[in-house]
Amino acid sequence: MRFTRYSKWTGLDANSISLEELLDRLSDFLLQSGFDDPYSRYWDDAERNLESLREAIRRALVEEGLLTDEELQQLADDEGNIDSKAMAQLIDQLIERLIEEGYLRMDREGADANTQPAQGQGKTGKPVEQSIKFELTDKGIDFLGYKTLKELIGSLGKSALGRHDTSHLSTGVEASEAARPYRFGDTLNLDVNATLASAIQREGLGVPINLEYTDLMVSQSEYQSSCATVLMLDCSHSMILYGEDRFTPAKRVAMALTHLIRTQYPGDSLSVVLFHDSAEEIPLSALARAQVGPYHTNTREGLRLARKILARQSKDMRQIIMITDGKPSAMTMEDGRIYKNPFGLDPMILKETFKEVAQCRRSQIMINTFMLADDYYLVEFVKKVTEICRGKAYFTTTLTLGQYILMDYVKRRTTRIH
Repeated sequence: MRFTRYSKWTGLDANSISLEELLDRLSDFLLQSGFDDPYSRYWDDAERNLESLREAIRRALVEEGLLTDEELQQLADDEGNIDSKAMAQLIDQLIERLIEEGYLRMDREGADANTQPAQGQGKTGKPVEQSIKFELTDKGIDFLGYKTLKELIGSLGKSALGRHDTSHLSTGVEASEAARPYRFGDTLNLDVNATLASAIQREGLGVPINLEYTDLMVSQSEYQSSCATVLMLDCSHSMILYGEDRFTPAKRVAMALTHLIRTQYPGDSLSVVLFHDSAEEIPLSALARAQVGPYHTNTREGLRLARKILARQSKDMRQIIMITDGKPSAMTMEDGRIYKNPFGLDPMILKETFKEVAQCRRSQIMINTFMLADDYYLVEFVKKVTEICRGKAYFTTTLTLGQYILMDYVKRRTTRIH
């Protein structure tokens, strides 16, 4: 005889809450770039302790509508207020699920793992969990990139995503064009019917059929090129000033591009360069933690580093996508010192920046600039860059930045492959 065992109802089930929806609502918190306090610090890690994560989850549950009114009532006490103990228990369960599912990981380096048990009477100190930091895993970053890509593609309407088409044909597995005679170096993807027809036309039908080298016919497919891209992100001081966070949307676009390339263009590559007083390449896994700072804009050094990265790539197409909102106000001297001039367009900085743009053109590197400002003198600077490198310039906002970049990346075509 079968029995059904019942247990006492202890509150809202944490497993009923979608982790994907929770992460989506936490994205602003997880990808923060220093906009909340632009004058206080640069390059320091955000407050990524358990208490700040708990508070962000609480806001997502209560203030951002992740929990319905009926579910909030299940967490209420006898007076109709939310039971703080029940809410804390629910939040801790959600954090455990995020860790178990591989979206977050905890860094316990702040706590001394070798601490020995205290002997005798002690006193209360700082809670250990305050020193436990958390960070997004690759899975978490990839999910946020997927969500951003889905939103951007949805705003573009119907789009047939695929690889980069060219006007050339190659021999491959997917045959889409008429067969042609085999040439040394081709993929040996024989078109059996065309090969036999060539032999029969030459000697007539016989047994066995005598095949010669000239009878070999191979199937043709559309030649699909590969592309190496360096995404240059301006993280100077102006990217979070004037009441607008421009850097976080740029990070979202970079994560969306990463997901797009990994899933739709597996032969392509993407690197990220941050430029400010100087410039450095960061791994894609560190992109979510990147913050704004220091102050100035060393466009020349960013282009130089991007060109060196692309020089190592053996791809048909090589391009730089530069996202900026300011004028070049710094340059690295030959002795390593950084010359800075934030007042107007410095002729010496402009001259050296244009030289680097010309060097990118000689290296057959396309520069597409996405400008987040519309000041006249900045527009003229971008126009000059575009003229030198024969690239493209887009004057956009944070709301349309992702759409412009994805449209440019997907629709880009090449007319000649060397």
